[in-house]
Amino acid sequence: MALRSRVLAAVAAALPLALAAGCSGGTTPGEAAAAQAGPTASIPAGPANGPQSLSETGSTLLFPVLRNWAAAYRQQHSNVTIATASTGSGKGIAEASAGQVDIGASDAYLSSGDLITNPAMVNIPLAVSAQQVNYNLPGLRPATHLKLNGKILALMYQGAITSWNDPRIAAINPGVRLPRTPVVPLHRADSSGDTFLFTSYLSTQDAAWDRVTGYGTTVNWPPVPGARAETRNTGMVAGCEAIPGCVAYIGIAYLASATAGGLGYASLRNALGAYEAPTPRAIGTAVTSFVSTTPVNETISMVDGPAVTGYPIVNYEYAIVSTKQRSAAKARDIKAFLHWVITAGNAPQYLDQFRFQPLPASIVSLSDAQIAKIG
Repeated sequence: MALRSRVLAAVAAALPLALAAGCSGGTTPGEAAAAQAGPTASIPAGPANGPQSLSETGSTLLFPVLRNWAAAYRQQHSNVTIATASTGSGKGIAEASAGQVDIGASDAYLSSGDLITNPAMVNIPLAVSAQQVNYNLPGLRPATHLKLNGKILALMYQGAITSWNDPRIAAINPGVRLPRTPVVPLHRADSSGDTFLFTSYLSTQDAAWDRVTGYGTTVNWPPVPGARAETRNTGMVAGCEAIPGCVAYIGIAYLASATAGGLGYASLRNALGAYEAPTPRAIGTAVTSFVSTTPVNETISMVDGPAVTGYPIVNYEYAIVSTKQRSAAKARDIKAFLHWVITAGNAPQYLDQFRFQPLPASIVSLSDAQIAKIG
C-alpha cells in the first residue's frame, strides 16, 4: 500500500515555519499545539486487572526495541502479555486498520487514503529513528564513510551507475580508491516503511526519480540486471553481506549487525549540501528542526530537513492504533502501555543499543493527547 501524502510539500512547509520559529520569541507552533492538544487525565497508570493481552505487528526497524519494551512492561505488569511480530510497516498498518492486531508499528505515517478509509485510526510517535545506507566494498577501510546523495543513489537503483568507480561517485569522494566492483542494488520485497523513507529521500533530491518512480511503502522498482529483493531488515543485512558491491537501505537499529558483518555505511547529502553520517548528534539535530512544525496529528515527513548539520533520513516510529476499541479494558491496556513506552520506555536502557533517540518533550505531550483519544 503506497503512502501518497507529498513528502516534498511537507519539507517545503517545514522550512519557513522552522526558520520563523527560530527568529521569533514566545511560543513556537509545536509548543502551542502541545498546549492545545487536550487533557491527558484519562490515561491510566497501569493495565486493567486480571490476565490481559495485546498484539502488535509491523515495522522490522522498530521490532527489536518493541520486543524489549514488551518484555520490560511484562516484568512490571505480570498480568499483561504482549505478542510482537516483525512483518513490515505495510502489514502493520493494514492489520491494525482491519482490527486484526491491537497495535501496528510503522516507520511511515498514515496516508490521507488510509484516514479516509479508517477515520478512527491515529499514528502516534513512540521514539525517534533513522535509516542508514550500507554497502559491501571489500578493501575499503572501515573508518571510510563514502559520500552518497539522492541523485547518485537514484542512478544506482535505475541501473545508470553500474560500478563503484563511476566518475560521479569518485567526484564527491576525492582521495578514496574506489574499486571497479559492479553495483548491486538491494530493495525490500515486502511493504516497508524503510522503502517509504528511502524512496522519499530519493524523491526529494532527484526530480526524475520523483516523477517516474516516486515513493511509498511499495514502489515499482526500475528493472536493473542483478538487483535483489529481500524481506525485512534482517534479509537486507544478510543479502548485502553475501554480495560484494551491494548497496542497501537498512534501519538504524541494525547498524551494529551490519558493521559486524563487514558492511560500510554512507555519509548522506542533506538539503543544505552537507554530508552527514547517522550519528546521534546529526539525527538529533535533524529532529529538533522539525519539533516546532509537528502538527497535532503528528503526521510529518522529516526527510531531508532544514538543519545545516542534520542527517537527512530521520523519522518518528509510529504506533498505528484505532481510537475505537471493542472494550474498555482493551482501550485501557493500549493507553497504559503506549504511555509507558513514550515515558519510561524512552529511557537510554531501551533505546541506546538500537541507536534510537527519545521523543522531544513537546512531542511526548502530543503523543499523550492522541493516546487519550483511545476509548
